[in-house]
Amino acid sequence: MSSTTKKPSSNFIRHLITNDLRNNKNDGKVITRFPPEPNGYLHVGHAKSICLNFTMAAEFNGQCNLRFDDTNPEKESVEFMESIERDIQWLGFTWTEKHHSSDYFEQLYIYAVQLITSGDAYIDSLDSEQIRQYRGSLTEPGKESPDRNRSIEDNLALFSAMKNGDYPDGEYILRAKIDMASPNINMRDPAIYRIKRAHHFRTGDAWCLYPMYDFTHCISDALEGITHSLCTLEFEDHRPLYDWFLDKLQTPSHPQQIEFARLQLEYTIVSKRKLAQLVDGNFVSGWDDPRMPTIAGMRRAGYTPESIRDFCERIGITKKDSWIEMAVLENCIREDLNENAPRAMAVLKPLRIVIDNYPDEQVEILEVSNHPQKPELGTRKIPFSKTILIEQDDFAETPPSKYKRLVEGGEVRLRSSYVIKCTEIIKDESGNIIELRCNYDQDTLGKKPEGRKVKGVIHWVCEQHAIDAEVRLYDRLFKLANPESEEDFLDALNPDSLETLTGCKVEASLAVSQPGDRFQFERTGYFCIDSINSKPEALVFNRTVTLRDTWQNQ
Repeated sequence: MSSTTKKPSSNFIRHLITNDLRNNKNDGKVITRFPPEPNGYLHVGHAKSICLNFTMAAEFNGQCNLRFDDTNPEKESVEFMESIERDIQWLGFTWTEKHHSSDYFEQLYIYAVQLITSGDAYIDSLDSEQIRQYRGSLTEPGKESPDRNRSIEDNLALFSAMKNGDYPDGEYILRAKIDMASPNINMRDPAIYRIKRAHHFRTGDAWCLYPMYDFTHCISDALEGITHSLCTLEFEDHRPLYDWFLDKLQTPSHPQQIEFARLQLEYTIVSKRKLAQLVDGNFVSGWDDPRMPTIAGMRRAGYTPESIRDFCERIGITKKDSWIEMAVLENCIREDLNENAPRAMAVLKPLRIVIDNYPDEQVEILEVSNHPQKPELGTRKIPFSKTILIEQDDFAETPPSKYKRLVEGGEVRLRSSYVIKCTEIIKDESGNIIELRCNYDQDTLGKKPEGRKVKGVIHWVCEQHAIDAEVRLYDRLFKLANPESEEDFLDALNPDSLETLTGCKVEASLAVSQPGDRFQFERTGYFCIDSINSKPEALVFNRTVTLRDTWQNQ
Protein backbone atom coordinates (compact mmCIF):
# COMPACT_ATOMS: atom_id res chain seq x y z
CA MET A 1 0.00 0.00 0.00
CA SER A 2 1.23 3.47 -0.81
CA SER A 3 2.49 5.37 2.18
CA THR A 4 0.76 8.48 3.38
CA THR A 5 1.75 11.26 5.70
CA LYS A 6 -1.79 11.67 7.01
CA LYS A 7 -2.43 10.46 10.52
CA PRO A 8 -5.25 7.88 10.49
CA SER A 9 -8.45 9.00 12.15
CA SER A 10 -9.49 7.34 15.39
CA ASN A 11 -12.37 4.85 15.38
CA PHE A 12 -13.93 2.36 17.75
CA ILE A 13 -12.46 -0.67 15.94
CA ARG A 14 -8.95 0.70 16.25
CA HIS A 15 -9.56 1.26 19.98
CA LEU A 16 -10.98 -2.25 20.40
CA ILE A 17 -8.02 -3.94 18.69
CA THR A 18 -5.59 -1.81 20.67
CA ASN A 19 -7.26 -2.95 23.89
CA ASP A 20 -7.19 -6.60 22.75
CA LEU A 21 -3.45 -6.37 22.15
CA ARG A 22 -2.93 -4.68 25.50
CA ASN A 23 -4.60 -7.70 27.13
CA ASN A 24 -2.69 -10.15 24.90
CA LYS A 25 -5.94 -11.48 23.49
CA ASN A 26 -5.45 -13.91 20.57
CA ASP A 27 -1.80 -14.20 21.65
CA GLY A 28 -1.24 -10.69 20.39
CA LYS A 29 -2.27 -11.55 16.82
CA VAL A 30 -4.45 -9.54 14.48
CA ILE A 31 -5.84 -11.46 11.51
CA THR A 32 -8.62 -9.94 9.43
CA ARG A 33 -10.20 -10.96 6.14
CA PHE A 34 -12.11 -9.53 3.21
CA PRO A 35 -14.75 -12.12 2.19
CA PRO A 36 -16.61 -11.09 -1.00
CA GLU A 37 -19.00 -13.28 -2.92
CA PRO A 38 -17.84 -13.53 -6.57
CA ASN A 39 -21.29 -12.70 -7.96
CA GLY A 40 -20.53 -9.23 -9.32
CA TYR A 41 -17.93 -6.49 -9.44
CA LEU A 42 -16.82 -4.71 -6.27
CA HIS A 43 -18.33 -1.29 -5.62
CA VAL A 44 -17.40 1.75 -3.57
CA GLY A 45 -19.08 0.23 -0.51
CA HIS A 46 -16.68 -2.70 -0.71
CA ALA A 47 -13.80 -0.23 -0.93
CA LYS A 48 -14.61 0.93 2.61
CA SER A 49 -14.47 -2.65 3.90
CA ILE A 50 -11.29 -3.40 1.95
CA CYS A 51 -9.53 -0.35 3.33
CA LEU A 52 -10.66 -1.11 6.88
CA ASN A 53 -9.64 -4.77 6.92
CA PHE A 54 -6.30 -4.31 5.19
CA THR A 55 -5.26 -1.15 7.02
CA MET A 56 -6.17 -2.56 10.45
CA ALA A 57 -4.08 -5.64 9.76
CA ALA A 58 -1.15 -3.56 8.48
CA GLU A 59 -1.32 -1.06 11.32
CA PHE A 60 -1.08 -3.81 13.96
CA ASN A 61 1.52 -5.91 12.11
CA GLY A 62 -1.05 -8.58 11.39
CA GLN A 63 -2.36 -10.19 8.23
CA CYS A 64 -5.42 -9.84 6.05
CA ASN A 65 -6.73 -12.74 4.00
CA LEU A 66 -8.86 -12.71 0.89
CA ARG A 67 -11.63 -15.30 0.99
CA PHE A 68 -14.20 -15.86 -1.71
CA ASP A 69 -17.62 -16.80 -0.34
CA ASP A 70 -18.46 -19.13 -3.23
CA THR A 71 -21.43 -21.10 -1.89
CA ASN A 72 -24.02 -19.91 -4.41
CA PRO A 73 -22.71 -21.35 -7.71
CA GLU A 74 -25.59 -20.22 -9.93
CA LYS A 75 -24.55 -16.57 -9.61
CA GLU A 76 -20.76 -16.84 -9.29
CA SER A 77 -18.00 -16.95 -11.88
CA VAL A 78 -14.28 -16.81 -12.54
CA GLU A 79 -14.79 -13.42 -14.22
CA PHE A 80 -16.12 -11.91 -11.01
CA MET A 81 -13.41 -13.56 -8.93
CA GLU A 82 -10.64 -12.21 -11.15
CA SER A 83 -12.19 -8.73 -11.18
CA ILE A 84 -12.21 -8.72 -7.37
CA GLU A 85 -8.53 -9.64 -7.18
CA ARG A 86 -7.69 -6.97 -9.75
CA ASP A 87 -9.60 -4.28 -7.86
CA ILE A 88 -8.00 -5.07 -4.49
CA GLN A 89 -4.52 -4.94 -6.00
CA TRP A 90 -5.30 -1.72 -7.86
CA LEU A 91 -6.40 -0.12 -4.59
CA GLY A 92 -2.91 -0.85 -3.30
CA PHE A 93 -3.42 -3.88 -1.06
CA THR A 94 -1.95 -7.38 -0.99
CA TRP A 95 -3.60 -10.27 0.82
CA THR A 96 -1.54 -12.62 2.97
CA GLU A 97 -3.48 -15.78 2.11
CA LYS A 98 -6.19 -16.50 -0.44
CA HIS A 99 -8.98 -18.93 0.36
CA HIS A 100 -12.38 -20.00 -0.92
CA SER A 101 -15.32 -21.20 1.13
CA SER A 102 -15.37 -24.14 -1.27
CA ASP A 103 -11.97 -25.13 0.17
CA TYR A 104 -13.90 -26.15 3.28
CA PHE A 105 -16.85 -28.02 1.74
CA GLU A 106 -15.72 -31.37 3.17
CA GLN A 107 -15.03 -29.90 6.61
CA LEU A 108 -18.32 -28.00 6.60
CA TYR A 109 -20.18 -31.20 5.80
CA ILE A 110 -18.46 -32.95 8.71
CA TYR A 111 -19.43 -30.10 11.03
CA ALA A 112 -23.04 -30.36 9.84
CA VAL A 113 -23.04 -34.07 10.63
CA GLN A 114 -21.66 -33.19 14.06
CA LEU A 115 -24.61 -30.86 14.68
CA ILE A 116 -27.06 -33.58 13.62
CA THR A 117 -25.33 -36.11 15.85
CA SER A 118 -25.50 -33.81 18.87
CA GLY A 119 -29.20 -33.19 18.27
CA ASP A 120 -28.64 -29.57 17.22
CA ALA A 121 -29.78 -29.90 13.59
CA TYR A 122 -32.52 -31.72 11.70
CA ILE A 123 -33.76 -32.42 8.19
CA ASP A 124 -36.94 -30.51 7.33
CA SER A 125 -39.35 -31.21 4.49
CA LEU A 126 -41.26 -27.91 4.70
CA ASP A 127 -41.07 -25.85 1.52
CA SER A 128 -39.93 -22.22 1.52
CA GLU A 129 -43.44 -20.79 1.84
CA GLN A 130 -44.29 -23.09 4.75
CA ILE A 131 -41.03 -22.19 6.49
CA ARG A 132 -41.88 -18.52 6.12
CA GLN A 133 -45.31 -19.11 7.69
CA TYR A 134 -43.89 -21.19 10.54
CA ARG A 135 -41.19 -18.61 11.30
CA GLY A 136 -43.58 -16.11 12.84
CA SER A 137 -42.97 -12.37 12.89
CA LEU A 138 -41.22 -9.68 14.90
CA THR A 139 -44.18 -9.62 17.28
CA GLU A 140 -45.24 -13.28 17.17
CA PRO A 141 -43.13 -16.36 17.95
CA GLY A 142 -42.70 -19.06 15.35
CA LYS A 143 -43.91 -22.63 15.63
CA GLU A 144 -41.93 -25.80 15.35
CA SER A 145 -41.79 -27.83 12.17
CA PRO A 146 -43.43 -31.28 12.29
CA ASP A 147 -39.99 -32.67 11.36
CA ARG A 148 -38.17 -30.96 14.23
CA ASN A 149 -38.13 -34.08 16.42
CA ARG A 150 -37.11 -36.49 13.70
CA SER A 151 -34.65 -39.03 15.11
CA ILE A 152 -30.92 -38.47 14.88
CA GLU A 153 -30.55 -41.70 12.90
CA ASP A 154 -33.16 -40.66 10.33
CA ASN A 155 -31.62 -37.20 10.06
CA LEU A 156 -28.18 -38.66 9.41
CA ALA A 157 -29.54 -41.06 6.80
CA LEU A 158 -31.47 -38.32 5.02
CA PHE A 159 -28.51 -35.94 5.06
CA SER A 160 -26.27 -38.60 3.53
CA ALA A 161 -28.88 -39.27 0.85
CA MET A 162 -29.12 -35.52 0.13
CA LYS A 163 -25.36 -35.44 -0.39
CA ASN A 164 -25.57 -38.42 -2.72
CA GLY A 165 -28.15 -36.68 -4.91
CA ASP A 166 -31.07 -38.96 -4.05
CA TYR A 167 -33.57 -36.10 -3.78
CA PRO A 168 -34.58 -33.23 -6.06
CA ASP A 169 -33.81 -29.61 -5.33
CA GLY A 170 -35.99 -28.20 -2.58
CA GLU A 171 -37.15 -31.58 -1.26
CA TYR A 172 -35.32 -31.21 2.05
CA ILE A 173 -33.16 -28.70 3.90
CA LEU A 174 -30.97 -29.04 6.96
CA ARG A 175 -31.90 -26.62 9.77
CA ALA A 176 -30.23 -25.76 13.05
CA LYS A 177 -32.37 -26.60 16.09
CA ILE A 178 -32.25 -23.48 18.24
CA ASP A 179 -35.39 -21.63 19.40
CA MET A 180 -38.54 -20.94 17.37
CA ALA A 181 -39.66 -18.43 20.01
CA SER A 182 -36.46 -16.39 19.97
CA PRO A 183 -37.00 -12.62 19.64
CA ASN A 184 -34.18 -12.74 17.09
CA ILE A 185 -35.71 -14.26 13.97
CA ASN A 186 -32.25 -15.35 12.78
CA MET A 187 -32.21 -17.84 15.67
CA ARG A 188 -35.50 -19.50 14.69
CA ASP A 189 -34.05 -22.71 13.30
CA PRO A 190 -32.12 -21.19 10.37
CA ALA A 191 -31.28 -23.22 7.27
CA ILE A 192 -27.78 -24.71 7.14
CA TYR A 193 -27.78 -26.72 3.88
CA ARG A 194 -29.98 -26.85 0.77
CA ILE A 195 -30.04 -29.16 -2.23
CA LYS A 196 -28.93 -27.27 -5.33
CA ARG A 197 -27.87 -28.92 -8.54
CA ALA A 198 -25.63 -26.24 -10.02
CA HIS A 199 -22.21 -26.41 -11.61
CA HIS A 200 -19.61 -24.78 -9.37
CA PHE A 201 -16.81 -22.87 -11.09
CA ARG A 202 -14.22 -24.55 -8.81
CA THR A 203 -15.67 -27.87 -7.62
CA GLY A 204 -17.60 -28.65 -10.79
CA ASP A 205 -20.43 -31.13 -10.16
CA ALA A 206 -18.87 -32.78 -7.11
CA TRP A 207 -21.57 -31.35 -4.85
CA CYS A 208 -25.34 -31.02 -5.15
CA LEU A 209 -25.56 -29.89 -1.52
CA TYR A 210 -24.38 -26.40 -0.60
CA PRO A 211 -24.02 -24.73 2.82
CA MET A 212 -25.74 -21.45 3.68
CA TYR A 213 -23.82 -18.24 4.29
CA ASP A 214 -24.37 -17.94 8.07
CA PHE A 215 -23.08 -21.47 8.63
CA THR A 216 -20.18 -21.20 6.20
CA HIS A 217 -18.91 -17.76 7.14
CA CYS A 218 -18.26 -18.20 10.85
CA ILE A 219 -16.64 -21.62 10.39
CA SER A 220 -14.40 -20.32 7.59
CA ASP A 221 -13.32 -17.48 9.89
CA ALA A 222 -12.55 -19.99 12.64
CA LEU A 223 -10.61 -22.38 10.40
CA GLU A 224 -8.45 -19.50 9.16
CA GLY A 225 -7.77 -18.19 12.67
CA ILE A 226 -9.40 -14.83 12.01
CA THR A 227 -9.26 -12.73 15.18
CA HIS A 228 -11.49 -9.81 14.22
CA SER A 229 -14.32 -10.51 11.78
CA LEU A 230 -15.29 -7.04 10.60
CA CYS A 231 -18.65 -6.72 8.85
CA THR A 232 -21.40 -4.19 8.23
CA LEU A 233 -24.31 -3.45 10.55
CA GLU A 234 -26.87 -5.61 8.76
CA PHE A 235 -25.03 -8.62 10.25
CA GLU A 236 -25.38 -7.40 13.83
CA ASP A 237 -28.53 -9.50 14.36
CA HIS A 238 -26.66 -12.48 12.92
CA ARG A 239 -23.91 -12.31 15.53
CA PRO A 240 -25.74 -14.55 18.08
CA LEU A 241 -26.02 -17.21 15.35
CA TYR A 242 -22.33 -16.73 14.43
CA ASP A 243 -21.40 -17.40 18.06
CA TRP A 244 -23.92 -20.25 18.46
CA PHE A 245 -22.39 -22.26 15.62
CA LEU A 246 -18.84 -21.78 16.90
CA ASP A 247 -19.77 -22.64 20.48
CA LYS A 248 -21.68 -25.78 19.48
CA LEU A 249 -18.94 -26.99 17.15
CA GLN A 250 -15.98 -26.10 19.37
CA THR A 251 -14.02 -24.86 16.36
CA PRO A 252 -10.23 -24.34 16.58
CA SER A 253 -10.75 -20.63 17.22
CA HIS A 254 -13.60 -18.27 18.02
CA PRO A 255 -13.28 -15.00 16.09
CA GLN A 256 -14.95 -11.85 17.36
CA GLN A 257 -17.51 -10.37 14.98
CA ILE A 258 -17.54 -6.55 15.00
CA GLU A 259 -20.04 -4.51 13.00
CA PHE A 260 -19.61 -1.06 11.47
CA ALA A 261 -21.85 1.21 9.41
CA ARG A 262 -22.06 0.42 5.72
CA LEU A 263 -21.33 3.09 3.13
CA GLN A 264 -24.45 4.87 1.89
CA LEU A 265 -23.36 7.28 -0.85
CA GLU A 266 -25.79 9.76 -2.35
CA TYR A 267 -26.75 9.43 -6.04
CA THR A 268 -25.65 5.79 -6.12
CA ILE A 269 -26.89 2.32 -5.38
CA VAL A 270 -24.65 -0.43 -4.01
CA SER A 271 -26.94 -3.42 -4.32
CA LYS A 272 -25.22 -6.02 -6.52
CA ARG A 273 -28.61 -7.22 -7.68
CA LYS A 274 -29.61 -3.76 -8.85
CA LEU A 275 -26.21 -3.06 -10.36
CA ALA A 276 -26.59 -6.29 -12.31
CA GLN A 277 -30.02 -5.07 -13.42
CA LEU A 278 -28.41 -1.91 -14.83
CA VAL A 279 -25.88 -4.02 -16.73
CA ASP A 280 -28.29 -6.68 -17.96
CA GLY A 281 -30.84 -4.05 -19.01
CA ASN A 282 -28.22 -2.12 -21.02
CA PHE A 283 -28.82 1.03 -18.99
CA VAL A 284 -25.00 1.20 -18.78
CA SER A 285 -22.30 -0.25 -21.00
CA GLY A 286 -21.11 -2.79 -18.44
CA TRP A 287 -19.87 -3.28 -14.89
CA ASP A 288 -16.99 -0.92 -15.68
CA ASP A 289 -19.12 1.88 -17.14
CA PRO A 290 -17.60 5.10 -15.74
CA ARG A 291 -20.98 6.06 -14.27
CA MET A 292 -21.16 2.89 -12.19
CA PRO A 293 -20.13 3.00 -8.50
CA THR A 294 -18.00 -0.10 -9.08
CA ILE A 295 -14.27 0.14 -8.47
CA ALA A 296 -13.75 -0.92 -12.10
CA GLY A 297 -16.06 1.89 -13.24
CA MET A 298 -14.34 4.45 -11.05
CA ARG A 299 -10.95 3.33 -12.34
CA ARG A 300 -12.11 3.69 -15.94
CA ALA A 301 -13.55 7.11 -15.12
CA GLY A 302 -10.12 8.25 -13.96
CA TYR A 303 -10.33 7.90 -10.18
CA THR A 304 -7.04 7.11 -8.49
CA PRO A 305 -6.53 4.48 -5.79
CA GLU A 306 -5.21 7.25 -3.55
CA SER A 307 -8.40 9.27 -3.89
CA ILE A 308 -10.60 6.31 -2.99
CA ARG A 309 -8.47 5.42 0.02
CA ASP A 310 -8.55 9.07 1.08
CA PHE A 311 -12.34 9.06 0.77
CA CYS A 312 -12.65 5.94 2.93
CA GLU A 313 -10.42 7.52 5.56
CA ARG A 314 -12.37 10.80 5.55
CA ILE A 315 -15.79 9.25 6.06
CA GLY A 316 -14.50 7.25 9.03
CA ILE A 317 -15.80 4.15 10.78
CA THR A 318 -18.91 4.46 12.94
CA LYS A 319 -21.66 2.32 14.46
CA LYS A 320 -24.48 4.38 12.96
CA ASP A 321 -25.61 4.37 9.34
CA SER A 322 -25.62 7.76 7.64
CA TRP A 323 -25.63 9.18 4.12
CA ILE A 324 -22.41 10.51 2.64
CA GLU A 325 -22.63 13.37 0.16
CA MET A 326 -21.33 12.58 -3.32
CA ALA A 327 -19.40 15.86 -3.12
CA VAL A 328 -17.10 14.29 -0.51
CA LEU A 329 -15.99 11.60 -2.96
CA GLU A 330 -15.74 14.04 -5.87
CA ASN A 331 -13.65 16.45 -3.82
CA CYS A 332 -11.21 13.66 -2.98
CA ILE A 333 -10.49 13.03 -6.66
CA ARG A 334 -10.45 16.77 -7.45
CA GLU A 335 -7.83 17.39 -4.79
CA ASP A 336 -5.72 14.45 -5.96
CA LEU A 337 -5.84 15.36 -9.64
CA ASN A 338 -5.40 19.08 -8.99
CA GLU A 339 -2.19 18.17 -7.20
CA ASN A 340 -0.91 15.48 -9.55
CA ALA A 341 -2.54 15.59 -12.99
CA PRO A 342 -0.56 17.29 -15.76
CA ARG A 343 -2.33 20.10 -17.62
CA ALA A 344 -3.35 19.98 -21.25
CA MET A 345 -5.55 21.98 -23.59
CA ALA A 346 -8.58 20.56 -25.37
CA VAL A 347 -11.31 22.27 -27.34
CA LEU A 348 -14.56 20.34 -27.09
CA LYS A 349 -16.70 22.47 -29.41
CA PRO A 350 -14.26 24.18 -31.77
CA LEU A 351 -14.56 27.65 -33.29
CA ARG A 352 -11.95 28.60 -35.91
CA ILE A 353 -9.82 31.71 -35.56
CA VAL A 354 -7.57 33.08 -38.30
CA ILE A 355 -4.90 35.50 -37.05
CA ASP A 356 -4.53 37.84 -40.03
CA ASN A 357 -1.28 39.54 -39.05
CA TYR A 358 0.52 36.29 -38.17
CA PRO A 359 2.97 35.02 -40.84
CA ASP A 360 1.27 32.48 -43.11
CA GLU A 361 3.81 29.64 -42.95
CA GLN A 362 5.22 30.29 -39.49
CA VAL A 363 4.88 27.71 -36.70
CA GLU A 364 6.18 28.55 -33.26
CA ILE A 365 6.91 25.85 -30.71
CA LEU A 366 5.97 27.10 -27.27
CA GLU A 367 7.39 25.39 -24.19
CA VAL A 368 4.67 25.17 -21.54
CA SER A 369 4.71 23.91 -17.98
CA ASN A 370 2.86 20.65 -17.32
CA HIS A 371 1.78 21.89 -13.89
CA PRO A 372 1.91 25.49 -12.66
CA GLN A 373 2.84 24.48 -9.09
CA LYS A 374 5.00 21.46 -9.86
CA PRO A 375 8.06 22.21 -11.97
CA GLU A 376 9.24 18.64 -11.37
CA LEU A 377 6.50 17.48 -13.77
CA GLY A 378 8.42 19.16 -16.56
CA THR A 379 7.26 20.92 -19.70
CA ARG A 380 5.70 20.10 -23.04
CA LYS A 381 5.93 21.64 -26.48
CA ILE A 382 2.84 23.20 -28.07
CA PRO A 383 2.73 24.46 -31.68
CA PHE A 384 1.22 27.86 -32.48
CA SER A 385 0.38 29.08 -35.97
CA LYS A 386 -1.90 31.35 -37.96
CA THR A 387 -5.06 29.29 -37.49
CA ILE A 388 -6.17 28.16 -34.06
CA LEU A 389 -9.33 26.74 -32.47
CA ILE A 390 -11.10 27.99 -29.36
CA GLU A 391 -14.29 26.94 -27.55
CA GLN A 392 -17.49 28.25 -29.09
CA ASP A 393 -18.53 29.45 -25.62
CA ASP A 394 -15.42 31.60 -25.37
CA PHE A 395 -16.83 34.03 -27.92
CA ALA A 396 -20.04 36.02 -27.58
CA GLU A 397 -21.50 38.26 -30.26
CA THR A 398 -23.81 39.74 -27.63
CA PRO A 399 -21.93 39.22 -24.36
CA PRO A 400 -23.72 38.97 -21.02
CA SER A 401 -22.79 41.20 -18.10
CA LYS A 402 -19.25 40.76 -16.74
CA TYR A 403 -18.24 38.57 -19.70
CA LYS A 404 -14.42 38.34 -19.77
CA ARG A 405 -13.82 36.28 -22.88
CA LEU A 406 -13.57 37.21 -26.53
CA VAL A 407 -15.97 39.70 -28.14
CA GLU A 408 -15.88 41.63 -31.40
CA GLY A 409 -13.40 44.48 -30.95
CA GLY A 410 -12.22 43.03 -27.65
CA GLU A 411 -8.98 41.40 -26.51
CA VAL A 412 -8.27 38.19 -24.69
CA ARG A 413 -5.11 36.28 -23.81
CA LEU A 414 -4.55 32.84 -25.25
CA ARG A 415 -3.29 30.56 -22.47
CA SER A 416 0.55 30.49 -22.41
CA SER A 417 0.60 32.51 -25.62
CA TYR A 418 -0.33 35.88 -27.11
CA VAL A 419 -3.04 38.48 -26.68
CA ILE A 420 -5.43 38.54 -29.65
CA LYS A 421 -8.15 41.00 -30.70
CA CYS A 422 -11.26 40.05 -32.66
CA THR A 423 -11.66 42.19 -35.78
CA GLU A 424 -14.34 40.39 -37.81
CA ILE A 425 -17.06 37.73 -37.49
CA ILE A 426 -17.62 35.33 -40.40
CA LYS A 427 -21.04 33.67 -40.69
CA ASP A 428 -22.58 31.10 -42.99
CA GLU A 429 -25.77 31.59 -45.00
CA SER A 430 -27.87 30.60 -42.00
CA GLY A 431 -26.27 33.22 -39.80
CA ASN A 432 -24.16 30.81 -37.77
CA ILE A 433 -20.71 31.97 -36.74
CA ILE A 434 -18.15 29.76 -38.46
CA GLU A 435 -14.94 31.77 -38.11
CA LEU A 436 -13.38 34.77 -36.38
CA ARG A 437 -10.70 37.02 -37.81
CA CYS A 438 -8.25 38.37 -35.29
CA ASN A 439 -4.95 40.19 -34.92
CA TYR A 440 -2.29 39.29 -32.37
CA ASP A 441 0.09 41.45 -30.36
CA GLN A 442 3.52 39.94 -31.01
CA ASP A 443 4.97 41.68 -27.92
CA THR A 444 2.70 39.83 -25.46
CA LEU A 445 4.22 36.35 -25.42
CA GLY A 446 4.79 35.71 -21.74
CA LYS A 447 4.20 39.33 -20.73
CA LYS A 448 1.43 41.90 -20.32
CA PRO A 449 0.52 44.29 -23.14
CA GLU A 450 1.73 47.88 -22.89
CA GLY A 451 -0.74 50.46 -21.61
CA ARG A 452 -3.84 48.29 -21.27
CA LYS A 453 -5.24 45.50 -19.09
CA VAL A 454 -6.53 42.24 -20.56
CA LYS A 455 -8.68 40.34 -18.08
CA GLY A 456 -9.76 37.22 -19.94
CA VAL A 457 -7.66 34.10 -20.56
CA ILE A 458 -8.94 31.27 -22.78
CA HIS A 459 -7.47 27.98 -23.95
CA TRP A 460 -6.89 26.97 -27.55
CA VAL A 461 -5.24 24.44 -29.85
CA CYS A 462 -3.36 24.86 -33.11
CA GLU A 463 -5.66 23.70 -35.89
CA GLN A 464 -2.87 22.36 -38.07
CA HIS A 465 -1.43 20.11 -35.36
CA ALA A 466 -4.48 19.34 -33.21
CA ILE A 467 -5.55 15.73 -32.71
CA ASP A 468 -9.11 14.51 -33.21
CA ALA A 469 -10.75 13.08 -30.13
CA GLU A 470 -14.06 11.87 -28.77
CA VAL A 471 -14.91 13.23 -25.33
CA ARG A 472 -17.46 11.61 -23.05
CA LEU A 473 -18.95 13.93 -20.47
CA TYR A 474 -20.03 11.62 -17.68
CA ASP A 475 -22.22 12.84 -14.85
CA ARG A 476 -24.00 11.24 -11.90
CA LEU A 477 -25.99 8.18 -12.94
CA PHE A 478 -29.01 9.13 -10.84
CA LYS A 479 -30.83 12.44 -10.56
CA LEU A 480 -31.99 11.79 -6.99
CA ALA A 481 -29.77 11.67 -3.90
CA ASN A 482 -31.56 8.50 -2.80
CA PRO A 483 -32.55 6.57 -5.94
CA GLU A 484 -34.11 3.80 -3.87
CA SER A 485 -36.71 6.20 -2.52
CA GLU A 486 -38.48 5.69 -5.84
CA GLU A 487 -40.87 2.76 -6.26
CA ASP A 488 -38.61 1.66 -9.11
CA PHE A 489 -35.03 2.87 -8.78
CA LEU A 490 -34.73 2.96 -12.60
CA ASP A 491 -37.14 5.91 -12.59
CA ALA A 492 -34.40 7.91 -10.86
CA LEU A 493 -31.87 7.46 -13.68
CA ASN A 494 -30.36 10.72 -14.87
CA PRO A 495 -31.11 11.10 -18.61
CA ASP A 496 -28.16 13.49 -18.91
CA SER A 497 -25.59 11.21 -17.29
CA LEU A 498 -23.63 10.92 -20.54
CA GLU A 499 -23.02 13.38 -23.36
CA THR A 500 -20.73 12.18 -26.13
CA LEU A 501 -18.89 14.86 -28.09
CA THR A 502 -17.24 14.08 -31.41
CA GLY A 503 -15.09 16.42 -33.46
CA CYS A 504 -13.18 17.56 -30.38
CA LYS A 505 -9.59 18.73 -30.75
CA VAL A 506 -6.75 18.18 -28.27
CA GLU A 507 -3.22 19.49 -28.25
CA ALA A 508 -0.53 17.61 -30.12
CA SER A 509 1.38 16.53 -27.00
CA LEU A 510 -1.41 14.06 -26.15
CA ALA A 511 -0.55 11.90 -29.15
CA VAL A 512 1.80 9.82 -26.99
CA SER A 513 -0.58 9.43 -24.04
CA GLN A 514 -1.66 5.97 -22.91
CA PRO A 515 -4.97 4.43 -21.73
CA GLY A 516 -5.60 5.44 -18.15
CA ASP A 517 -3.50 8.62 -18.34
CA ARG A 518 -5.17 11.49 -16.50
CA PHE A 519 -5.13 15.20 -17.32
CA GLN A 520 -6.67 18.45 -16.31
CA PHE A 521 -8.08 19.95 -19.45
CA GLU A 522 -7.54 23.60 -18.58
CA ARG A 523 -10.72 25.47 -17.69
CA THR A 524 -12.79 22.36 -18.52
CA GLY A 525 -12.35 19.52 -16.05
CA TYR A 526 -10.40 16.37 -15.25
CA PHE A 527 -10.25 13.64 -17.89
CA CYS A 528 -8.58 10.32 -18.54
CA ILE A 529 -8.00 8.27 -21.66
CA ASP A 530 -10.55 5.46 -21.87
CA SER A 531 -8.97 2.07 -21.23
CA ILE A 532 -11.38 0.15 -23.47
CA ASN A 533 -12.34 2.18 -26.53
CA SER A 534 -9.46 4.61 -27.02
CA LYS A 535 -6.97 3.92 -29.81
CA PRO A 536 -3.79 5.86 -30.74
CA GLU A 537 -5.45 6.92 -33.99
CA ALA A 538 -8.82 7.67 -32.31
CA LEU A 539 -8.44 8.99 -28.77
CA VAL A 540 -11.37 8.75 -26.38
CA PHE A 541 -11.40 10.77 -23.15
CA ASN A 542 -13.70 10.23 -20.18
CA ARG A 543 -14.55 13.08 -17.86
CA THR A 544 -13.65 12.08 -14.33
CA VAL A 545 -15.06 15.13 -12.59
CA THR A 546 -15.73 18.78 -13.29
CA LEU A 547 -13.38 21.47 -11.99
CA ARG A 548 -16.00 22.53 -9.47
CA ASP A 549 -19.08 20.97 -7.92
CA THR A 550 -21.82 21.77 -10.43
CA TRP A 551 -24.49 19.96 -8.34
CA GLN A 552 -24.03 22.11 -5.24
CA ASN A 553 -27.03 24.38 -5.81
CA GLN A 554 -29.33 21.86 -7.50
